[in-house]
Amino acid sequence: MTKDKVLIFDTTLRDGEQSPGATMSHAEKLEIAELLDDMGVDIIEAGFPIASEGDFNAVSEISKRAKSSTICGLARANYKDIDRCWEAVKHASSPRIHTFIGTSPLHRAIPNLDMDEMAERIHDTVTHARNLCDNVQWSPMDATRTEWDYLCRVVEIAIKAGATTINIPDTVGYTAPEESADLIRKLIATVPGADDVIFATHCHNDLGMATANSLAAVIGGARQIECTINGLGERAGNTALEEVVMALKIRGDIMPYETGIDTRKIMNISRRVATVSGFAVQFNKAIVGKNAFAHESGIHQDGMLKNAETFEIMRPEDVGLSGTSLPLGKHSGRAALRAKLSALGFDLADNQLNDVFVRFKDLADRKKEVFDDDLMALVYQNDSGEDRIKLTSLRVVCGTDGPQQADMVLNIDGADVKTTATGDGPVDATFNAVKALFPHAARLQLYQVQAVTEGTDAQATVLVRMEEEGRIATGQSADTDTVVASAKAYINAINRLLVRREKSAPGHDTKGVSYKDS
Repeated sequence: MTKDKVLIFDTTLRDGEQSPGATMSHAEKLEIAELLDDMGVDIIEAGFPIASEGDFNAVSEISKRAKSSTICGLARANYKDIDRCWEAVKHASSPRIHTFIGTSPLHRAIPNLDMDEMAERIHDTVTHARNLCDNVQWSPMDATRTEWDYLCRVVEIAIKAGATTINIPDTVGYTAPEESADLIRKLIATVPGADDVIFATHCHNDLGMATANSLAAVIGGARQIECTINGLGERAGNTALEEVVMALKIRGDIMPYETGIDTRKIMNISRRVATVSGFAVQFNKAIVGKNAFAHESGIHQDGMLKNAETFEIMRPEDVGLSGTSLPLGKHSGRAALRAKLSALGFDLADNQLNDVFVRFKDLADRKKEVFDDDLMALVYQNDSGEDRIKLTSLRVVCGTDGPQQADMVLNIDGADVKTTATGDGPVDATFNAVKALFPHAARLQLYQVQAVTEGTDAQATVLVRMEEEGRIATGQSADTDTVVASAKAYINAINRLLVRREKSAPGHDTKGVSYKDS
């Protein structure tokens, strides 16, 4: 690898999926991996193979399908984890084993290892991984809170044992940019053999500095950034892929490094990950937020009309948004729809286009104008033929004179059933109707509504998160009728819980893997 290249290591399918409620289905993981591969991600951490049969199968299948990306699996510092990881990634044309152990005083106490015992384990497990795979990454978890002398010692041990990439994680988002750069710089200057490996950085966002810390580490000499789409991840999340990639692209004056990422596909995968994970992108999110290219104040609008560079440091086209403001309408045909979708980064097969076109025409009959965000919502609208429960019809009665009422017909396992239910508002009545037709013990954790576009005829995107015996599932849907969108999102979440119920024991989806050997 040349020194002017920064490798992008995406861990959306591993660390990102560890966000409570963000668990993805097997098919969704394969889809996201394909999008990451197509976008030019160098390394995809596809999962934690020892965590579950589902994780193992997903990593294995992704390894077989990957075209360009290196496929990586995560393993704790024990032979069983590493062997299982290798079994999953060995099918890839470019496989990698990523093994880790917590090296800070707090983390050394978990497996009850002293410094010498841990050093020996690092040597033995990295050696074992290298005997299986030529491409081995090693991480001292909680590196930024590990004693300096001990960190240098274990990094040297890992390099001598055969690690080709040394990742320095800021596991709890504790460090600051200057410290991040200095740590990488000092390790490269101090540790024997450091010039022969790639140093990586993995930063969490607990103090809101993950992206800044990652870029500072690059300035300090790191040549691999670990990140996730939309910054998804444990607690406050991780470094966001879209942020570091665009920062490297725009600030080449202070960071003259390049990546192989096709930035025009960023918006596409951002919206897709938001849909399958159930974590909506906040409006003011850098790069991919709805307001990232929006200007409301008169001064800003005047400046934009005269010269777009006045208030925008990147073009919408750079991240995959359409450069025009021409919306489609009910008179638009398939050719116009295909052209618009192509401009947004979607290359749909004829049958997929026909499916979207039907929903587009239905939406266009209800809206004056159909905007880019509307189209993205249509493309990602969940309408799986495998769902056990489907909404057939819904009629609600609401207003100041109660009770609010929902007349509903559901198709459950191929048969239509109907009921009438009341509730404290139309949405509550609708959810009560679903529960009456399909009794369940799942608890509603989150109900969130946001408009996809502006206006009283805007599509509403509804996010529902539900919990059942430790399993968490999210559902999402968009419709110009907020209550209909709510019903579909609620049903979508139940369908996901049913899949998890069939495939796992209670608590399985919490990704609870201990640090101890298993």
